[in-house]
Amino acid sequence: MHYIMTFVWAFILVHMINFVLMSLGGGNELHLMTANVMAVVFAVLALIVAALIPNDPIPTDHH
Repeated sequence: MHYIMTFVWAFILVHMINFVLMSLGGGNELHLMTANVMAVVFAVLALIVAALIPNDPIPTDHH
């Protein structure tokens, strides 16, 4: 479920960014295929970063 929601949020966010940037760029047409590819790349990078970050508790020194 974690992977599915990562892809869903990646698609939503990248398509919103695509829409805003294309609107600001003078009314150019939306390139949905480019946004889809960028969403997949963004989701994969987010999953890689999440896998690399350690989830262990930080050890504390008790003196």
